[in-house]
Amino acid sequence: MTFFPTRSRSPLLVLLALTAFVAALQLSGCGGGDTSNPLDNPPTVGNPPGRSGQALSFVYFQKCINPIFLKQLQAGGSTNTCAGSGCHDNTSGTGGAFRVIQSAAEVDLADAANTPDVVRTSDMFKNFYSAQGSAQIGDPQHSRLLNKPLVRGILHGGGQVFADENDADAQRIRYWISRPVPQGADEFTPTAAAMFTPADPETGTCNTQ
Repeated sequence: MTFFPTRSRSPLLVLLALTAFVAALQLSGCGGGDTSNPLDNPPTVGNPPGRSGQALSFVYFQKCINPIFLKQLQAGGSTNTCAGSGCHDNTSGTGGAFRVIQSAAEVDLADAANTPDVVRTSDMFKNFYSAQGSAQIGDPQHSRLLNKPLVRGILHGGGQVFADENDADAQRIRYWISRPVPQGADEFTPTAAAMFTPADPETGTCNTQ
């Protein structure tokens, strides 16, 4: 009797295939993140490092970006906030590494007691740091913070939040990411006042171009 050899599959390959299949089934309400598996919720953001080594503006984030995360927005036929439970809420969210503390209070940067070290312990700064971590500084076109709500080249468990880049909130996010603070300055630099019209974060409106 002649025996014909059969191809055996490596146990490791089988295990890897099963792992990928299970991960694909675990899509949650606002999840999605890793570029190798857009249905997964990785513990860290996999963006490439920023090209310039610069930071983004904290004052523009506080006045113009953080409020976007707290707005009631239409997505996938329902209304919710980005910071809502099941999305990017800091304690109950399932939306990957980007997290928002809904109760974060605005920091009075005109108060001399609020030094950079003090501000960096605030909940608002935690929101800033998380959002900046989802951005490729200076390059909004390759930043998850903008691409995911547009569902542009990457899945977003929460659905498409902005119809296109002309959405007012999308324009603010794009503007913020595309204008890092000057080289060598920190995120609290007064030069960020130019991001408002008039050039005063207290009274000015948020520029978008």
